[in-house]
Amino acid sequence: MKFTKSIFISILVASIAQITSINAQTKEKKVNHDFELEVEGEYRYFYDEPQFQNQKSHFPSIAITPKYTIDWNKGSESINFTGFFRVDVDNKRTHGDVRELYYQKAKGKWELNVGLKKVYWGVAESNHLVDIINQTDAVESFDGEKKLGQPMVQYTYTTDKYGSFDFFYLPYHRKRNFSGKKGRLRFPIVIDEDDLSYESGAKEWRQDIAFRWSHYFGAFDVGVSHFYGNGREPLFSFDQFGNVNAFYPLINQTGIDIQITQEAFLWKFETIYRTAKAQDFLALVAGVEYTFSNIDGNGLDIGVLGEYLYDERDELALSALQNDVFIGSRVAFNDTKDTSILIGGIADLTNKSKIFSMEASRRIGDSWKAELEARLFETIDESELILSNFRDDSFLRFSITKYF
Repeated sequence: MKFTKSIFISILVASIAQITSINAQTKEKKVNHDFELEVEGEYRYFYDEPQFQNQKSHFPSIAITPKYTIDWNKGSESINFTGFFRVDVDNKRTHGDVRELYYQKAKGKWELNVGLKKVYWGVAESNHLVDIINQTDAVESFDGEKKLGQPMVQYTYTTDKYGSFDFFYLPYHRKRNFSGKKGRLRFPIVIDEDDLSYESGAKEWRQDIAFRWSHYFGAFDVGVSHFYGNGREPLFSFDQFGNVNAFYPLINQTGIDIQITQEAFLWKFETIYRTAKAQDFLALVAGVEYTFSNIDGNGLDIGVLGEYLYDERDELALSALQNDVFIGSRVAFNDTKDTSILIGGIADLTNKSKIFSMEASRRIGDSWKAELEARLFETIDESELILSNFRDDSFLRFSITKYF
């Protein structure tokens, strides 16, 4: 953690301690404690020869995730902590993070959260367009599922008739991390996150704001959001020598997400319109999931997914999903071991680029879990300015986690 972030966290912890002390003095209450610890052993293997110098193929690592919650006042107030630390062959993937450390108070129709927290928005499977509050932990996952903790003040007001209203004050921007010299899934030039600049003169301390309204109408679940501040995605440009230049633009982003539940069908739609000095663009993902339930009479569910992805940035889209189609299948055995498999593929409709993926997990005994993941990059076109850097980075990942 950097010095400025450490200061913020120290102030936050002191504030939470003061809040807890005040509550302890003003009323008697039952205090509940809960502590959990996850220890993960992981091995990633990249079976193609590396494209860039110094890259390795074998990446064993160990990660720990401690979780602690204390609540009082009949559960209406709590402090929640989730940490993370990994040791890896790639020095940039050896990193730690406070995923969550926040004070929460809920009363009636409102809820207040203060601290570092993770917030998720969206309904689509292949690309989470509207999900913008948290920065992506890019060295942990290729698909952007893993997120860094975001300092915030979040106020939520929920009504039966008009839905839920979320207001966010985001006082600090966290930079995206990138693989190091030995790491895979990187650019020709190793990017140091500290070298990335900002369009805003306040840099990472620019005060960002966001809002989201969500509600349901029968079969419709609808969300409308707006974000104004430092973009979570750096804007990349490449010169004729292959050098990478990047900065975080100041953006306005409006998003809409809709999910329609119709018997065994789930219809999904996400779209964003983002404006900035450097670029304005529209992006969307639309699709459907159909689930065949209890096929064998023992709880086996098989879902079939299809989604279309569009992004006006074309080859400069950081996700590389600018005119693509995703086809996949989700298999849930619904057994005592919670066995599940997700298989899918993304094909570019403009060129021949394809990405295949597989994720499977299963519990072992009462306190172990095994996971298997595969990512295959197939015939990546040279016109894919972002994705072409990863064309030799197909990999297999296996992990086993112990829960305490």
